[in-house]
Amino acid sequence: MQELLTENRAEVINEENIKFDILTNNLTVSFFGNEAISDVNVKIRSKSITAIIGPSGCGKSTLLRSINLMHDLTPGAKVTGKITIHGKDISEYDMTHVRRKVGMVFQKPNPFPTMSVYDNVVSGLTLNRKYKKSYLDEIVEICLEHAGLWEEVKDRLKISSMALSGGQQQRLCIARTLAVGPEIILLDEPTSALDPISTSKIEETLQLLKKDYTIVIVTHNMQQAARTSDFTAYFFLGKLIEHGKTRNIFTSPKEKLTEDYVTGRFG
Repeated sequence: MQELLTENRAEVINEENIKFDILTNNLTVSFFGNEAISDVNVKIRSKSITAIIGPSGCGKSTLLRSINLMHDLTPGAKVTGKITIHGKDISEYDMTHVRRKVGMVFQKPNPFPTMSVYDNVVSGLTLNRKYKKSYLDEIVEICLEHAGLWEEVKDRLKISSMALSGGQQQRLCIARTLAVGPEIILLDEPTSALDPISTSKIEETLQLLKKDYTIVIVTHNMQQAARTSDFTAYFFLGKLIEHGKTRNIFTSPKEKLTEDYVTGRFG
């Protein structure tokens, strides 16, 4: 009995020492009066991968975009509740600061088509400032290396980004995101349009990146969530149903709705 009490105390102490980079409190997002997500309370742990899963239309992407202030520009959108980034209310940041701190990678690769591989990577940096070429060269190499693309393009940096394969373009978009120095990376179905080999390379890249970044990935692919994430949050009809360690969500979920979804009974 004493050993059990000691274990429980250790778990409480460890929980208190955990760092959470993103917190939401009663977060609700509606569009023209229709709620897309409602009263979402979630904690995203630092230096980890959190997968957001659930059937289509359940609010996964809505949550992701709210963390990056993307709904502020959406007609008819209303956001209530609270989002905290690194202990600070998101409303205290200006939009530019949020976009630098919280990078976003979308479902379809979207490199700038008129730019080279090199210029795509540094585009966010050079938008409003000038840097020495030696510094930009270093940034390009580091970011492409971190995105798992350097060895494939190091001799082709001046070619058009559109000459790359779809998987390479997506990793280029990850490199472009890294170049502006984010601390959090959000990915919305980043491999849904890619072949299995490219998908595997993206997943390998994410495993390397989580050592330095907090990552949140929306995915319809439950196998991908199980393979790549440390934590999983399951959404249904705009509600957060369950959030916990990925192995627990997939092997011993607490909620019947979660069990039905991960076992393929619906969705």
